[in-house]
Amino acid sequence: MTGDGRRSARSRTKPSSDVNEDDDAFNKAKPISKLRRVKTKDHGTALRILNADLKIILGFGIVAALIIFFLVNHLISIAEEARRPRVVTPFPAPRIMDLPQFQGEHKESLYWGTYRPHVYFGIRARTPLSLVAGLMWLGVKDGRYFIRHICQDSDDLSTYGWTSHNGRDFGHQVLVDQDMTLATSFLKYKEDDSGYGGDWAVRINVQNQGWNEEMQKNVHLFFYLAEEDGNALSLGGDILDIHENSLLASGSRADIGEWQLHLKSKADLEVHYSGLRTPHIHNLSDLVQENLASQLIRFNRLQLPDIYQSSSNILVFQISGRIPLETDIVFVSGAGENSRVEERISNLAGVSLTNQLNKKQREFDVKFESCFQLADKLDSNSIHVGKAAIGNMLGGIGYFYGQSKISIPKNSNVKSHDDFLLYWPAELYTAVPSRPFFPRGFLWDEGFHQLLIWRWDLHISLDIVGHWLDLINIDGWIPREQILGAEALSKVPAEFVLQHSSNGNPPTLFLVLRDLVNGIKKNKFTASESSEIISFLQQAFVRLEAWFQWFNTTQLGKDVGSYYWHGRDNLTIRELNPKTLSSGLDDYPRASHPTEDERHLDLRCWMLLAADCMNSVAELIWKENKPGKDYASTSNLLSDFDTLNQMHFDHASGAYFDFGNHTEKVRLSWKENMIGNNYVNRELVREVLERPELKLVPHVGYVSLFPFMTRIIPSESWILEKQLDLISNRSILWTNYGLRSLAKTSSMYMKRNTEHDAPYWRGPIWMNMNYMILSSLRHYSLENGPYRDKARAIYEELRDNLIRNVVQNYHQTGFLWEQYDQKQGKGKGARVFTGWTSLVLLIMAEAYNEM
Repeated sequence: MTGDGRRSARSRTKPSSDVNEDDDAFNKAKPISKLRRVKTKDHGTALRILNADLKIILGFGIVAALIIFFLVNHLISIAEEARRPRVVTPFPAPRIMDLPQFQGEHKESLYWGTYRPHVYFGIRARTPLSLVAGLMWLGVKDGRYFIRHICQDSDDLSTYGWTSHNGRDFGHQVLVDQDMTLATSFLKYKEDDSGYGGDWAVRINVQNQGWNEEMQKNVHLFFYLAEEDGNALSLGGDILDIHENSLLASGSRADIGEWQLHLKSKADLEVHYSGLRTPHIHNLSDLVQENLASQLIRFNRLQLPDIYQSSSNILVFQISGRIPLETDIVFVSGAGENSRVEERISNLAGVSLTNQLNKKQREFDVKFESCFQLADKLDSNSIHVGKAAIGNMLGGIGYFYGQSKISIPKNSNVKSHDDFLLYWPAELYTAVPSRPFFPRGFLWDEGFHQLLIWRWDLHISLDIVGHWLDLINIDGWIPREQILGAEALSKVPAEFVLQHSSNGNPPTLFLVLRDLVNGIKKNKFTASESSEIISFLQQAFVRLEAWFQWFNTTQLGKDVGSYYWHGRDNLTIRELNPKTLSSGLDDYPRASHPTEDERHLDLRCWMLLAADCMNSVAELIWKENKPGKDYASTSNLLSDFDTLNQMHFDHASGAYFDFGNHTEKVRLSWKENMIGNNYVNRELVREVLERPELKLVPHVGYVSLFPFMTRIIPSESWILEKQLDLISNRSILWTNYGLRSLAKTSSMYMKRNTEHDAPYWRGPIWMNMNYMILSSLRHYSLENGPYRDKARAIYEELRDNLIRNVVQNYHQTGFLWEQYDQKQGKGKGARVFTGWTSLVLLIMAEAYNEM
């Protein structure tokens, strides 16, 4: 209400002497929203009163209009929600990431990071449209120049990876390309004058290992900044002379304020630049290479053109110099007036940066020993690999934002002009299995990742698990592979992009949740940490219930207590054994003919883990007033030893198996098809030589050991001895390098599944399953029973074999591998696989999960 309006209100309380008392009584009798008749000789007063009343009417009208507007929009939103397919409808509960423990200082401390694992070195913020930074360099292969930027095996780097990384504000990485060793260090620092998230610095050190050609004595580095929101970046100057002015670029963002990027070096460097405008950055390598090629053709100069396109949202700086060289790149936020920019830059460059990096390295080493206590257990070579394992796990954490593509569910009424639906826009903070091959989030891998990460940094681990659980939809389903954003999508073959809502993935997040609950019970956490875990579980419980219920309905088998993985192709004629991708074990042999009669042993055991964990969580957070389902009864049902044996145990072999419609007599045969008159197509197709029947599927391997891994088998049972015999038998699972995934006696052992699908889970050694088996071996070695000593002997030898082989491979090849060959122990599959292979560090530390 205006000043005139306030005066009018007062005049109604104490009428002016110029106003007739009868009229005043009339005015008082009417609501204030009505116009009043005013008799006065002061026409100005009358106009002011009339004006005030009109404003009151308009005010109420605007409020009413706003109420109607918001009500209509709410109804429209409800209608849209009703029309939205359930599969892309978020779970209707408060987000876990909205908890206070993930806000404030915690959120700011993780704002900047090396959250772009798919590139050799990249920085971004944990925000959907970030300022992105990264490094490229010019490499030589077969006499030709190539841009090194995105992690890819075709670059043939001898080694690369984080030798140390603390997950928050420090990391050191070494990359060896031909005869050049390039080291990158990352440091974050927060000062009083810094903007949100603080400042950061990058040190790039290039060393010469002995060049053969004159042209290779120079190195060409390319450091870039890109604004994902498309805003223009300001260039430091048309001519960049870092000895005169270190400023490379500047800009402003709503979240961090004004910022500047500086280059500091004592080396004799030449700096050139290119300003580009593009809505995408996933093809930045090509843009830089095209720029260089154009300059080389036109001017015979291997340098960027020093051209700034109008409103460029990407700036690439070419830093050229003779090897050896060292340069520091400093980013300062909140760089407005009176923010001590020069002093802050000086603190993050030169000797000051050296001192801070050395301090952070010492802190990393001290924390490593505190967490894993290896000094008295292993030699220096093994400890070095252990540090690389945790460093690469933490350095491989990424931040992604986008929408998953979901296949349209069968038997639905959903109509779409595409062959997919878009999940809601979502963010994901997650570790990744492999930087060159799998630089994105995988649900079944993540539970294993967190077994390592929570022991290093509980708060980072809870943050990651919370992000995953916030992806759950209204039905309780979580897409098993997260391909969020254009950069992530550019690394995925088209056939693997769509996520299918009928298919799950092992609920391995319960592994880490069970660890946390047990840790609270055993007082492994501080009071503050326990409080945060309990708050997390209280907020997460309703989502965990939905996730459990999704499995307990959609993956349920015909028999009580049985489950089977959905998503197997029962019509395929090209696969020797239809893959079970949803199980995470891909081509591990199941029943030859997928049907609803199947009973999958591993899924039953995963459900036992989930039910047992849900029961423990409920007891912890709700005490006596436990709501919802009785998870204890489900856990008791699934852990019933007699029922398990009736469904899955084969007395003749002493092994546990899947059950389904199966025949062993299948093979791949070449078939020729005439296409047209002149062309013959030749392909491998599956040939079935006998009618399948319902029975146990006789393949001994990792799946057979799931009852052992989940410790259902009593420590005094003769069946436990049979499991120990299977594990230690060299003709079945045992090798000098770890336990193979499928027995040598299996008909599918090392068989190709299609012409182009080499055996994957049909023999090679996998670290995640070996870790779980070791965990149970150690459990039984500590339990009273007749097989205690036998379990202990097997445990010690298997642990030694796994550690020795991984360490030897790392020092020979420079990498941790996806899997290991069961014949010679050599690394196989994806190299730079620092996902669950990093569990070797927990094996070194003898830090296992508990039931």
